[in-house]
Amino acid sequence: MAISLLRFDLRAPRQFGARHAELYAAALEMASFAEAMGFDAISLSEHHGVDDGFLPSPLILASALAARTQRVRFSISALLAPLYDPVKLAEDLAVLDLVSQGRVTTTLGMGYRREEFAMFGRSYADRGSLLDEWLEVLLRAWSGERFEWNGRVVQVTPASFTRPHPPVNVGGQSRRGALRAARFGLPYQPANNDPEMERTYLEACRRRGVTPNLMPPGSGEMIWVSRDPERSWAAIGEHLLYEARVYASWQPASQQSSSVHSHATTVAELRSEGLYRVLTPEACVERARAQGRHAAFVLYPLCGGTPPALAWESLELYANEVLPKL
Repeated sequence: MAISLLRFDLRAPRQFGARHAELYAAALEMASFAEAMGFDAISLSEHHGVDDGFLPSPLILASALAARTQRVRFSISALLAPLYDPVKLAEDLAVLDLVSQGRVTTTLGMGYRREEFAMFGRSYADRGSLLDEWLEVLLRAWSGERFEWNGRVVQVTPASFTRPHPPVNVGGQSRRGALRAARFGLPYQPANNDPEMERTYLEACRRRGVTPNLMPPGSGEMIWVSRDPERSWAAIGEHLLYEARVYASWQPASQQSSSVHSHATTVAELRSEGLYRVLTPEACVERARAQGRHAAFVLYPLCGGTPPALAWESLELYANEVLPKL
């Protein structure tokens, strides 16, 4: 059975005339619709100081979306943990876990944009050690005990809905990230399908006597559904290319590995590359059959400030003509 997911980062690039208020309102309505139609999960991302207003507060949006739904699950991938105060983060994740009744899983990542660390007054060079320390504080805080940390007396209440702590993964695409996940006994979510990192994580878990939990990074494909892909590429191609080009500028291949890294510079190249795909309902069903039990559809309806009216066309077509056949 195929997995169906929505992804939101709610960018509103000025050149497309997108407005954040409209995109946020659409995301709330789309979450309710997706749950009613049988979607499995909704994914949120985080970045800061971006001209297009990339979602900076995924915890707040996740709480709002969880309040509008009852079943669908959420993932925050990734939360840039070193930019937070770990004590306050422990409280916020516990409250989010209560609001959602355990439906939000947060992947804690280091981050890779130097500008974000400068904005929050944190050392980019120390981001790995900060994440290590923050994980220690989070896990201790969620125990409910009173303890001292950096001269502060800490006690985090209330207890989370999920015990012993809210669902959290460790993200990363390095040996250190894989070892970190094993050391803290937490699930590991790599940025892409790297067999070496998987082996590193599994071997470290075995040495420590930890039960491994390797989370899939995803296929990297972003799907739109259309009866007329040519017309849709003409309407939203520049939105998709904008998204791809900005991510590529943040993720030089030599520095950051990701399953969604694009090398395209034109809409035609992006279409040929295959990371962003516009498929007919029939093509979606064939794709699911070909991929079998590993099939997953990630719909990115508001990508690059795509007008909500066009986004709804794709979402409704998938829900009405693809989901019933999966």
